[in-house]
Amino acid sequence: MNRLKKMIAAFALVALLGQGCTKGVSSEAKALSQKKSLTIWSVIDDDIPYQSMLTDLRRKYPYATISFKRFRLEEYETQLLNAFAEDRGPDIFMVHNTWIGKYLPKIQPQPPRVKVAEQVVTGTVKKEATLAVQESATITVNGLKKEFVDAVPGDVIRKIDVSTDPLKQDFQERIMALPISVDTLALYYNKDLLNSAGISNPPQTWGQFQEQVKKLALIDAQGKVLRAGAGFGTGANVERSPDIVSLLMMQNRSVMADDAGYPQFSRIPEELHNQVESPPSFDALRFYTDFANPEKDVYTWNLDQPNSLEAFTQGTSAFFLGYSYHLPTIRAQAPKLNIGITQVPQIENTPQVNYANYWAWTVSKKSKSVDLAWKVVNIMTSAEQADKYLTSAKRPPARRSLIDARLDDADVGVFTSQVLTAKSWYHGVDPDTMEQAMMDMIDVVVKGELEISKAVNDAVGKIGQTINRPTTQ
Repeated sequence: MNRLKKMIAAFALVALLGQGCTKGVSSEAKALSQKKSLTIWSVIDDDIPYQSMLTDLRRKYPYATISFKRFRLEEYETQLLNAFAEDRGPDIFMVHNTWIGKYLPKIQPQPPRVKVAEQVVTGTVKKEATLAVQESATITVNGLKKEFVDAVPGDVIRKIDVSTDPLKQDFQERIMALPISVDTLALYYNKDLLNSAGISNPPQTWGQFQEQVKKLALIDAQGKVLRAGAGFGTGANVERSPDIVSLLMMQNRSVMADDAGYPQFSRIPEELHNQVESPPSFDALRFYTDFANPEKDVYTWNLDQPNSLEAFTQGTSAFFLGYSYHLPTIRAQAPKLNIGITQVPQIENTPQVNYANYWAWTVSKKSKSVDLAWKVVNIMTSAEQADKYLTSAKRPPARRSLIDARLDDADVGVFTSQVLTAKSWYHGVDPDTMEQAMMDMIDVVVKGELEISKAVNDAVGKIGQTINRPTTQ
């Protein structure tokens, strides 16, 4: 009987909460709780990893119709730009870490504080649901630097003019977006091919990588690549080749860009002026393109090969450099492939450097519910909600506090182990031009059309033209 009474009481409470009772609601809470819609656009996941969070949000903010829509990567930006042009864009949307400069004019910077109406339960004996004004601080710039891995602050914090006086300027640091996950480049390998070549362990250094590629590559008498040691050495047909070459340059101590975002990798860094005769980026590019040079003993790849991911899934390439998001594709396309994943090789006796690639949530400047939108973004990226998402979606974390629990995960442990030393560099307004410039830089060297020095300088010139970063208010 007591159990039956408890069940009835529980159902009564659920019914009460579902009514969104407004008895005793203040005029401010009524104003903040006017019916509104909150649209969320995603590009890497559907709503499944967010289901529990979306349920909680709809309970807390019953006056808001919260919708979630996922787009395919190849259509996302077109849909996004068209929607903004027609004033039907989302309130909350995803930006790639290299897109933030491009989208600054469309982003509403995170305010220091937000004020929303939130459904709360009052009373001790008689429970009542009501709407109350909740004012809270958002994550601070210092909080972001402390709680997130180092790759994040440099990308998402920007100095902007926050002055409301048209005759004055007041530049302050503001957070433009917040990520849940940070991905890193790692080395996938075909265990069966390594076993057949007598290679017991995958490479840890680039020197070891060179030696293993020599053992794994099969080149016929006419120089045709029958099996590649790695999909490595060209631009157009190597998955994420701009990231790979950027990684090699940074590992070789290139300074990719200055504090203003202008590319600097064609120069010798100040700390190396008395140690090297040419920019370290030259050596990095030479190292990379040697794998596509038939005259080199590490020759294993060329521009006639398929995409490096395709070659790996087909078993015609032993190594593939990729991100955690490539893993589901590999498993879907080659379910019987015996794969391993290890940390990306490093230069021997130098500090570890890895490469960051990730998406972050931000709020549209045209949103009619800015405070609620940024409140939701802070909830989505909080440690509690991020933990649930990462467990479901199988991705490496952006928050430091969530790293240790995922280091032993078979799917994301390797990627997670690299996030603390991961870096990114591009802060311009045209990431597509940057990526094309990097790929062209590689391929003109592979084709013998330009010397390495000229190719690097040309790439820096093209990328430099995209660093006209707008300010926002």
